[in-house]
Amino acid sequence: MREFVVEADGGSRGNPGPAGYGAVVSDAATGETLAEAAEYIGVATNNVAEYRGLLAGLRAARELDPDARVRVRMDSKLVVEQMSGRWKIKHPAMKPLAAEAATVFPPDRVTYEWIPRERNTHADRLANEAMDAGARGEAWSPADSRADLDTPPAAPAVPVPEGPPGDTAAGAARVREAPAPAGSAAASGEPESERRPAAEGAAATGGAGTARGRGIEDASGEGTVVEQGAGAQGSAVDRPVTDTSARDAAAGLGGAAPADADRRAAQAVATPSSGWAPADMGAPATFVLLRHGETPLTPQKRFSGSGGSDPSLSGIGREQAEKVAAALARRGTVQAVVASPLARTRETARIVAARLGLDVAVEDGLRETDFGAWEGLTFGEVRERYPDDLDAWLASPDAQPTGGGESFAATAARVAEARDKLVAEYRGRTVLLVTHVTPIKTLIRLALGAPPEALFRMELSAASLSAVAYYADGNASVRLFNDTSHLR
Repeated sequence: MREFVVEADGGSRGNPGPAGYGAVVSDAATGETLAEAAEYIGVATNNVAEYRGLLAGLRAARELDPDARVRVRMDSKLVVEQMSGRWKIKHPAMKPLAAEAATVFPPDRVTYEWIPRERNTHADRLANEAMDAGARGEAWSPADSRADLDTPPAAPAVPVPEGPPGDTAAGAARVREAPAPAGSAAASGEPESERRPAAEGAAATGGAGTARGRGIEDASGEGTVVEQGAGAQGSAVDRPVTDTSARDAAAGLGGAAPADADRRAAQAVATPSSGWAPADMGAPATFVLLRHGETPLTPQKRFSGSGGSDPSLSGIGREQAEKVAAALARRGTVQAVVASPLARTRETARIVAARLGLDVAVEDGLRETDFGAWEGLTFGEVRERYPDDLDAWLASPDAQPTGGGESFAATAARVAEARDKLVAEYRGRTVLLVTHVTPIKTLIRLALGAPPEALFRMELSAASLSAVAYYADGNASVRLFNDTSHLR
């Protein structure tokens, strides 16, 4: 029985916007290209274009041999997970396409595999050619295509380890087994969440993703998002801050950091077993950390933890959440949303998730510190009423606020436990964690290996974004801190 490899891709310059797809069928044994397909499909989303590419690739393979086995390789985790039956399909435009794709070949003769973007360049170039042709008012023509010429020959198919797309162990094995793309240092398990849109109208013969706006995946029904626990911080009192973001190092949050920046970051945090050789860690789990929007207590700079009045967002806070949602939708990298159980974080998360077409899960470990008798008080009021307790709290992470509140040490342990659970659950993916000052500062502090007193040396604005990538060897890389550019 013959075996084909179908590689498909799709893109939208605007999401939704002018869209197109590309698909290529190759011989699994030799890597020879057997068929190509591409089409400009008008205005559509990225995900619809990806599904159209999948369908075209399967149809082309069936025309070659309806009795063949097919291995589908795509860099869209959404399509791979949904067609594999692990994620539900909620989007009305994607359901019929998925249903039709499932009937082209018998299900037992088709397998689905996620691959990094740089290993899907042939289909990507075809999609860009189709969109470029559509922009000129023309139809894509195979006679004019350079995608096959500009793409290194496909390697013969090799067995890959079991595991879901984005699994770090499977991703690392794929990197070891796959040849490096031409012009790259080495094949890397870059997750879909690391994609960034290139300038519209760039040449279709450029690198992977050229001239294609990559946006957020449409509603996938990936399940609920789990909220995480709060972490130690200098203080949960809201303070005016200066934007100290490191946008040039952001992962999955816009910017222009290339894939090799992730590899360099991985090498920097890896613990070498011999010499300074980088560990093969696969794709990291990336946590985008969003502090909730303002509440009525925020401008008053009052302690607001998990043991107080649990305020909702103010009007300003809701506006901030809408701005965050718009920014994250443009960047198109978040694949799941997890929130603290408190009202202000859940409200912020609902606003953002609605824009992204995702569900919200709640993780109790992400809740804010309990500040005991200090809840609702300003720092000055605490200093006046409980001076000795405050001095002890500022001096030791083991000290509790007055009235049996939670120490920073206890908060840090809770946050670390929630972090480890989420890293295991979301390996190789980008997850938005909507939480509080203390948990975010704690995650940053732990990622940097900084001492507890570092909590008092960080400022964190309402509705700000930070990001940390977690690698399979247990190390972490801080990619962003206190970014408020979306609020301006």
